[in-house]
Amino acid sequence: MNRRTFVGAALTAGATVPALPRELLGSRPDLESDASRARSAPSRPVTDAQRQVAESVRYLGFDTFGTVVDWRGSVIAEVEQLARQKGWSLDAEAFAVAWRANYGPSRNRVRTGELPWTDLDALHRMTLDDLLVRFDLRGLTEPEKVHLNEVWHRLHGWPDAPTGLTRLRTRYILSPMSNGNVALLTEMAKFAGLPWDCIMGSDVVRHYKPDREMYLAPCEFFDIPPSQVMLVAAHPGDLDSAKSFGLRTAYVHRPLENGPNADPPEWPAPGRFDFLANDFHDLAAQMGIWTLPA
Repeated sequence: MNRRTFVGAALTAGATVPALPRELLGSRPDLESDASRARSAPSRPVTDAQRQVAESVRYLGFDTFGTVVDWRGSVIAEVEQLARQKGWSLDAEAFAVAWRANYGPSRNRVRTGELPWTDLDALHRMTLDDLLVRFDLRGLTEPEKVHLNEVWHRLHGWPDAPTGLTRLRTRYILSPMSNGNVALLTEMAKFAGLPWDCIMGSDVVRHYKPDREMYLAPCEFFDIPPSQVMLVAAHPGDLDSAKSFGLRTAYVHRPLENGPNADPPEWPAPGRFDFLANDFHDLAAQMGIWTLPA
């Protein structure tokens, strides 16, 4: 199977993810307020240069962990529930943070050639096995370990994610631009109601960010120049890397990514990226998309 055949299968997998039905808004208070934000004006004046960017961009790629989904709160909640079931005395937050802390070092072992290509599910499992020893957690069967490792497939989106992405999707092609693999990102999308048009996982190009191949994959598969691709992320370093390869950039502020007791991240300086937005609805408004789809 060649690369384009493989990615075609991945794109089809992404296309099966349904958009959030509008009739659900009435039963979800967080989405009701989200719908109200969808009718609000942009948080800051929009320049002519930004309008030109919004008109020229065709593809939005999204950093996912922390930008689209709340990895921290989701993992903590599941680990807390498991600890109660098993009778463990466990600091679930410390466990979740330690699991995430090895995210960068483990993928860099692949990027530097210390490990052969290994997808993120397998890297997460390697870290989990170490953590079970470090935290002295016993009594998990192999199926239970597999289920726990797949907590990364069951991350909850930020409140604006389903409808905000649906709104942006009325004009642009939407996909993760994430270090997650296709299976992880597809199952996450179905769990959290994320309406991707396609799934561009790291295993499609067999690279991890900040490798150039990850940022430029949409250019190859959709036959578009980097200037027509925009990375949307809550992490300035990720955006700086994308910008260095010619992509457009949008920063979305996620003040709770590191928890309610942590200092929120600082806003990037104006002009560093093409857009600075409070959430996906604010980004949509700045890009000229004013309403939710009917």
